[in-house]
Amino acid sequence: MKKRIPFLLAAVVAAVFTAQPALAADKIALVVKSLGNGFFDAANQGAQEAAKELKDVEIIYTGPAKATAEGQIEIINSLVAQNVKAIVISANDPDALVPALKKAMARGIKVISFDSGVKKEGRMMHLNPSSNALIGEKLVKMTQDAIGPTGEIAVLSATAQATNQNTWIAEMKKVLAQPSYSGLKLVSVVYGDDQTDKSYREAQGLFKSYPNLKAIVAPTTVGVAAAAKAVQDEKKVGTLFVTGLGLPSEMAGHVKSGAVKSFAIWNPIDLGYSSIMAAHQFMTGKVKGQPGDKVSLGRVGTVTLDANTEAAMAEPFTYDGSNVDKFAKFF
Repeated sequence: MKKRIPFLLAAVVAAVFTAQPALAADKIALVVKSLGNGFFDAANQGAQEAAKELKDVEIIYTGPAKATAEGQIEIINSLVAQNVKAIVISANDPDALVPALKKAMARGIKVISFDSGVKKEGRMMHLNPSSNALIGEKLVKMTQDAIGPTGEIAVLSATAQATNQNTWIAEMKKVLAQPSYSGLKLVSVVYGDDQTDKSYREAQGLFKSYPNLKAIVAPTTVGVAAAAKAVQDEKKVGTLFVTGLGLPSEMAGHVKSGAVKSFAIWNPIDLGYSSIMAAHQFMTGKVKGQPGDKVSLGRVGTVTLDANTEAAMAEPFTYDGSNVDKFAKFF
């Protein structure tokens, strides 16, 4: 009987330690403009990859049903109450979110904006998917490649307050002012609010208002797909082209139809991954959020914060008939 005591004691000790709960993972909230958007679903895939690599992080993927600042503010307040360690957000409005995010930071929550930025006082860092100037130039160049050196063009944007959209449109206007693009005439900028139905109707409105329109440029994944469908439905393929920022999985059919010759996007999987990696750098105290700070983005590389504590992840990549099917399998 005595010989069994050490064995039983060992069994009891093992059972006690086995019953101890594992250390809880730190929660990072990925707050997107709206749920049901393929771009952000792909970003979440990258965020989950980062969490798996970091091992001590759990992702809360959330966002409002519609792309509104009010919806995001409600979510932010809820996350503050849950005491998440970090909030990574693509903003529907750069100003309206600031009070709620300042409250979060006052509680010690690290706040990073990505894709569409928040004013500096409402976050510690902003990660642009690419350089704003390069995006503006890319959009204009793809337009000229599609329609030639002359013609009327229009922009179909997301919300009128979307930081990234407005910045890219401003960069487009700078490029259009250059002599090499003087033949392209920007006749209108309309807003589909990142809703498929509204974007589709806005595209139809452009057809009616500008019968000589040659191209619609949509720097939003929702808008570019909706505009391309409108071009097909109205049987304008070959006379009116669509370009912009889109997802290969959503745009492959439109490229095949001829409504779209080329479009561009950064890799949203990489963007979601990089944003979580950046947030983790703040959570662990490796980065404070000062200009000149170097921030590791894991496998994507390292970026340096500028005077506005912003950084750009990578250049946009062009998709066309030669490669769209390959990438459509991924996102």
